Amino acid sequence: MANTIRLKIQNSVHRSLLSLTGGRVGKRVAGMPTLELTTVGRKSGRDHTVVLMAPVVEGDTIVIVGSRAGDAAHPAWFLNLRETPMTRVSVQHGPERSMVAHVATADERAALWPRVCEAWKGYDRYQRRTFREIPLVLLRPVA
Repeated sequence: MANTIRLKIQNSVHRSLLSLTGGRVGKRVAGMPTLELTTVGRKSGRDHTVVLMAPVVEGDTIVIVGSRAGDAAHPAWFLNLRETPMTRVSVQHGPERSMVAHVATADERAALWPRVCEAWKGYDRYQRRTFREIPLVLLRPVA
């Protein structure tokens, strides 16, 4: 519960900084671009927006990490995307665009995980902290 509250406060502060500064502050964290991800709540049906880091960006494909700081539970945004993969994304406080989410297969994850950890070593610490496999999600523009 304490981790949930801490993560919600951090996310709220980050979203506020992006909004208040017009994106001048908070567009990058730990050298990675940030994005605002809007999912449809699997229980509520309402939109939920979170700020995440994007450790791998290849062309139009963006990789995000369901780490939840190494918590035992998956983040709500991940569970929402599994239920409804259509999402809206604003990269570095830019224009919002429609994207579709795809949970990385075992092979995709094996290829991407070293690159994710190279972008930020904390992801490896998070994986060692939890029994669950931290999922990677690939976001691609809607065709």
